Amino acid sequence: MATATLPAKFRDTAGKGAARKLRAVGEVPAIIYGHGRDPQSLAINTYTLERMLEKVSYKTTVIEVEIAGVPTARTLIREIQRHPFKRHILHVDFQELIVGEKVTVRVPLVFVGTAEGVRTGGGILDQVMHEMEISVDPSNIPNHIDVDVTSLVIGHSIHVSDIKVPDGVEVLDEASSTVCVCSIPKEVVEEVPVDAAAVPAEPELIRKAKEDEEGAEGEAVPAEEKKK
Repeated sequence: MATATLPAKFRDTAGKGAARKLRAVGEVPAIIYGHGRDPQSLAINTYTLERMLEKVSYKTTVIEVEIAGVPTARTLIREIQRHPFKRHILHVDFQELIVGEKVTVRVPLVFVGTAEGVRTGGGILDQVMHEMEISVDPSNIPNHIDVDVTSLVIGHSIHVSDIKVPDGVEVLDEASSTVCVCSIPKEVVEEVPVDAAAVPAEPELIRKAKEDEEGAEGEAVPAEEKKK
């Protein structure tokens, strides 16, 4: 289980106007909620938050929120709202963790080894799933779950039911869902260049030289008829 510490402070103001003022002074509005407690509004230093997010995977990291230097709550970040274009953080939702109360999280999958079908048969490993949803005690949240693909041959796949997970972890995804498959690469069809000499030429057209011999001036006829 990964952990991190994040300083914060309580705030009494709410609303869009108050949130804009916080962002203007380099702080991010946030809220912490959980079982058996009223939601509490927080303010977090933007720079500190951004640096922490660069170092940890927030979906599987337990964040220890500190108020005035005192640990206040163990939490998970449940949502990070960002500006649609500028991508800076607008708001963060924290869920307080309760001892003995399981949480639902999405954990990244790490594919281990080289598939037999890739190594000896020139196949391609198609990773269908990249995360797995699990229910687990907060103290046992794994950083990732390994998927061993070493014995996977062409035409075969690995399903959720095939993956071994740590003790105490309950998988919530469908057991029959495909995690990855080793397939034959699609055949590349090369375009055959067209031989210009093989293309039949259009009949040569000549312009009638004389009106009394060939008709109206400027009318064109096939060269074959001209020779008659």
